[in-house]
Amino acid sequence: MSTDFLFGITVLLVYQLIGEIITRLLQLPVPGPVIGMLLLFASLFLHHNLEQRLDAASASLLTHLSLLFVPAGVGVMAHFGRLEEQWLPILVALVLGTLLTLAATALIMLGVSRLLGHGGKTGHE
Repeated sequence: MSTDFLFGITVLLVYQLIGEIITRLLQLPVPGPVIGMLLLFASLFLHHNLEQRLDAASASLLTHLSLLFVPAGVGVMAHFGRLEEQWLPILVALVLGTLLTLAATALIMLGVSRLLGHGGKTGHE
């Protein structure tokens, strides 16, 4: 195991820990890993060489990304009875959530495009 991998995985876990601590201390309704990810994102802008140092760990994690879906699948099977009883509200929430996410993504993309001076043009015109 290379030292770059160990350094990278340590940095990622430390940012997750910092996010958890901030969430619990400030009693925020946001998951700790999300705050840790935002802090890591800011750090990547401030420390340009950090990206190369995290490359080995992030590439290794991405190759095993599908394993992270196993707990979700187990949760679905463990609560299958609840899903069977409340399938309609769950389906409506999934469809509306997806549509709202698509709309928000499109609006943010247009806003950023205008902010960067592209005027909302996609380059296909």
